[in-house]
Amino acid sequence: QVQLVESGGGLVQAGGSLRLSCAASGTIFRINAMGWYPQATGKQRELVASVSSAGITNPADSVKGRFTISKAHAKNTVYLQMNSLQPEDTAVYFCNAEIARSWALKYVNYWGQGTQVTVSS
Repeated sequence: QVQLVESGGGLVQAGGSLRLSCAASGTIFRINAMGWYPQATGKQRELVASVSSAGITNPADSVKGRFTISKAHAKNTVYLQMNSLQPEDTAVYFCNAEIARSWALKYVNYWGQGTQVTVSS
């Protein structure tokens, strides 16, 4: 089995910062891309940042200059540093990873349970 566990969410005032973490554990052969998907109430999940196995990052235009995604390859962990947070960033932030559990298996998408980020004005 594979698990993704997020942490680091919380309540912060506008202009503040938070750092989210997502650790993948279990039977993992290789991780392809990992990413963060916030989901605000009543809205769909949308990708805000991803990082490939080669370390290439791809932030959405809406968060460029404010959010930075990074990874610790040896720890199967991805981070999201969020600066200059605004009330519209309020959402449950879900971690996603494309993981192959063995050399013979295809990549499968796994999701974490989500961590709440609330930004007050």
